[in-house]
Amino acid sequence: MSDFKTPPPLPPVTGPGSPQDVPPLPGSLPIDPATLPDAIREELEAPDPVAIDTAAAELSDGLNRCPKCGSTDIRHKLGTDLLVCLYCRNEWDGARVEELFGFGEGIDQLKGTVIASGARDIAADAAVLMTFKCTGCGAEVTVNTESAMTARCHWCRHVFGVNEQVANGAVPDAVLPFHIKKDDAVARIRQFVDKRRLFALKEFKEQFTPENVVGVYLPYMIVDGNASADVAGKGEIKTREYTRGTDNNKKTYYDADVYQLQRHVDFTVDDLPLESSTERGNLDVRVNTNNIINTILPFDTKNAVKWNASYLSGFTSEKRNSNVEHLHPRLEDQLLSIARAQVQASVRRYDRGVRWEQEKLDVHGTRWVSMYLPVWLYSYHQPGAKGGMLHYIAVNGRTGETMGSVPVQQWKLLLAALTVGTILETIAIAILAGSS
Repeated sequence: MSDFKTPPPLPPVTGPGSPQDVPPLPGSLPIDPATLPDAIREELEAPDPVAIDTAAAELSDGLNRCPKCGSTDIRHKLGTDLLVCLYCRNEWDGARVEELFGFGEGIDQLKGTVIASGARDIAADAAVLMTFKCTGCGAEVTVNTESAMTARCHWCRHVFGVNEQVANGAVPDAVLPFHIKKDDAVARIRQFVDKRRLFALKEFKEQFTPENVVGVYLPYMIVDGNASADVAGKGEIKTREYTRGTDNNKKTYYDADVYQLQRHVDFTVDDLPLESSTERGNLDVRVNTNNIINTILPFDTKNAVKWNASYLSGFTSEKRNSNVEHLHPRLEDQLLSIARAQVQASVRRYDRGVRWEQEKLDVHGTRWVSMYLPVWLYSYHQPGAKGGMLHYIAVNGRTGETMGSVPVQQWKLLLAALTVGTILETIAIAILAGSS
């Protein structure tokens, strides 16, 4: 009979690529971060983003009820931060997020990235249409969050608002209610255009209808930051100025001492606004005048109140479509600009100017809050090549600051420039003739 023996066990096969390789259990393969490249080590050691929960759980069913009578017919009382019940006329104030969530505290102690729950990343598959089941009659009510945040049940007249924070970016942490009324905005836009009417395009003047201005809540990220910056470059101090040559060949020369400069600054920023809509963030002046909206800053964001869709009743809104990660480059650009401004006072003695050649920014910590800001917008599309130009006139919905772009007739500007140039030349010739 054959002698059957159990074969000896195969030696264990280990190492990369072996069939026994499985992902190591957490903690079974310790890695010393100090041995990793700097970029990987910093990413591993960075704290996870911490979320501040700003959700309004009491409004998650979409109904904002009057605390006195229970009616859902709620409106914002323009000119104030109050909400008013249209049934019993009861009025109440929204809670300021600055005190409610401590957004103004501890900025100099910020570490890592802190994100309020309304500013979290947008899910790629999140739906734009939100459907509510009416608790009054059972009907379904749909809200298109691309442009509106409230809707009325067509059967029982209940008013629904999108108050629950959803993953499509439509519900922010806070809203800054309108204070400027429509009549006031119309008057400011009319006054702005009247001052520029002489050179305005004929078609624009014929079609100008300021009553068509629209109140829009625009999405912004409001950022607090704790940062440091190092800048290095060369500064010049003039020591002598002299002229050489004769007649038309005269040239002025400067002698200057050149100094190597270095500056370090620790600083914080409080409530820095960044557009969180890619459409509004597009500042290509060849196709639009979105930069106009930045000129009506600032907003008193310290007075923003906790999100409640009833503030948006009667207004339109634009949905946020940018995440915190997408806005980081723009934030760093602005922080570097702030750092340069911070050191400016220490280099005033360099009267020939300073040229910064090296810059380094360290962002120790940031806090991100999503917020709707109020703007009255009047728009005019000027036909032309490549789609023409979209002009805006914007009014800050809190302060009334107004700025805009009015399409002009180029030939009028050219004629005015030639006329002014001719007059100035005539005066100069007369002065020279009188002095000779």
